[in-house]
Amino acid sequence: MEFSSILAMLIVGVVAGWLAGTLVRGGGFGLLGNMVVGVVGAVIAGFLFPAIGFGVGGGLIATILQSTLGAVVLLVLIRIVKSA
Repeated sequence: MEFSSILAMLIVGVVAGWLAGTLVRGGGFGLLGNMVVGVVGAVIAGFLFPAIGFGVGGGLIATILQSTLGAVVLLVLIRIVKSA
């Protein structure tokens, strides 16, 4: 993996984690936590969305949207586990 692709993945993760943290009330974990949530959300979205037949296309905006949706799913799951 090249440095530029790792950097792009981290930038998308930060943006997606921040967006998910603002969408899910009380779901933010700070910069590093949001980065991790965004990257894990991208992985979740990469597995989940094709399985249900949902595709957003290619490009940076579509990748951020897909990662944000995956991060929102992750934050909701974290909230459910914490409240149980």
